[in-house]
Amino acid sequence: MALGLLLTAAALFLTGYNLWGEYQAARNANEALALVTEVIPTEYVWEESAPYPEAENMEEQPEAPQESAQNSEPEMTVRMIDGQEYIGVVEIPTLSLKLPVISEWNEERLKIAPCRYIGSVYTRDLIISGHSYKNHFRYIRKLVPGDPVMFTDMEGNRFVYEVSGTEVIDTQGVEEMVAGEWDLTLFTCTYNGSARHTVRCKLVPEENPWMEEQ
Repeated sequence: MALGLLLTAAALFLTGYNLWGEYQAARNANEALALVTEVIPTEYVWEESAPYPEAENMEEQPEAPQESAQNSEPEMTVRMIDGQEYIGVVEIPTLSLKLPVISEWNEERLKIAPCRYIGSVYTRDLIISGHSYKNHFRYIRKLVPGDPVMFTDMEGNRFVYEVSGTEVIDTQGVEEMVAGEWDLTLFTCTYNGSARHTVRCKLVPEENPWMEEQ
């Protein structure tokens, strides 16, 4: 009986701990999103059928993706906000998610928001890692081909993608994660942490007018 009570108490403690972690993650992400969206200049954000921001309106802005892609290591604009460096905001309408993206990942930063694992929107190889909290990337495994995903950089440039497919990759499969010509990849750990749910996305030409100039 004593052992049973001990196991029950341990289970309750673990449940409470996980719920507290979920609450903290949601609060951290919401607070960070509010700060990041205040910084992004909305006057440069694309509307549904608007052209890519004109050069004369892009003073001190990064080059258009087609020009940046010519560089070996084009830099995304990074903004320091409340002690963290951010590169933009990712949106997944199907899951009602809108989250800031931190420039570099580690375990502590993942508790705040998804993080860039590697790559850039300008070289069309951005990979974003997110924690498996329900208000972060837990449900990206439910995305299906054709679902929209948007990324807005810190200059307000908006990139529209659609899901091409999903896969499960082993935790040690670094080469497999970065393989393939995917414009955007999202991933998070599986429930038991033994693998990574991975979502591959491609840019949508009709939603990204600048692609016609490439």
